[in-house]
Amino acid sequence: MALVRPVQSTFELGCAAEVFGTPRPGVPQYYEFDVCTETPGPVPTTAGYTMSVPLGLSALASADTVIIPGWLPVEAPLSPAVRRALLQAHARGARLVTICSGVFALARTGLLDGRSATTHWARAEQLRREFPKVRVETDKLYVDHGDVATSAGAGAGIDLCLHLVRKDHGAAYAALLSRHMVMPPHRDGGQVQYAPTPPTTDALGGLVEWADARLDTVSVTDLAAYLRVSPRTLARRFAEQIGMSPGAWLLSRRIAAARTLLEETDLPVEAIAARVGLGSAVNLRRRFRAHVGTTPGAYRRAFRLS
Repeated sequence: MALVRPVQSTFELGCAAEVFGTPRPGVPQYYEFDVCTETPGPVPTTAGYTMSVPLGLSALASADTVIIPGWLPVEAPLSPAVRRALLQAHARGARLVTICSGVFALARTGLLDGRSATTHWARAEQLRREFPKVRVETDKLYVDHGDVATSAGAGAGIDLCLHLVRKDHGAAYAALLSRHMVMPPHRDGGQVQYAPTPPTTDALGGLVEWADARLDTVSVTDLAAYLRVSPRTLARRFAEQIGMSPGAWLLSRRIAAARTLLEETDLPVEAIAARVGLGSAVNLRRRFRAHVGTTPGAYRRAFRLS
């Protein structure tokens, strides 16, 4: 059962409907999927059309899973009726699941207090600020506690829904459903969100562009020489202006370059490692997993641009 509200995001709702509510030839239909809202009737959507939702909150009384597919605006409070319905559903054993901004609604019930949760990377800081009792996991696609589960951006909502299918009916059924949806069969919730690398403000006299062009050979000593300062002064400037050490910054540039090459080229991992200055495929895999949360091969499969 999906709980929607005006103005409802069609994509987030579609993620849940595709996994739980779309009949497919040759795929057993193990779920009944429906939609409810606080005030039955027309519900406007972000796509510009209005959908008709005949079911009210009483429908949650029989739901095994309640999905909140987004909550816009995220500042919108829960009405007493919606809060009561969600808490009653949880108390009788229904699992509560959120996609993207839906976590803001669930957080307002208090059910996430003292627990970890995730949301879209762009809203993570707001979630942390408004709900300090919630441990916000910015480096997770989804977090599943069994009775409550949250996902990152809308696309990660599909990953969470398929994860729940896998728990309910096994890996083979989830893989069959994934193939029909033309989706990767499994993305682990512990993977990072792949937020775009933020642009770097080059407050260090053209150093970013200069270093990026020489990642295969450049060292921290070279950075100091380029700026004509001592290594100690370099470290102080980086701490003040960038907030990290020169070595950590240089590694972050190498990882960012490796991500771009994995997305845009067919170069083997060994060649990418050499090009970005990480030496070997073994070293690249180790560093990449530590920073991105997955392997270069898995990253390429998920994000290859052509």
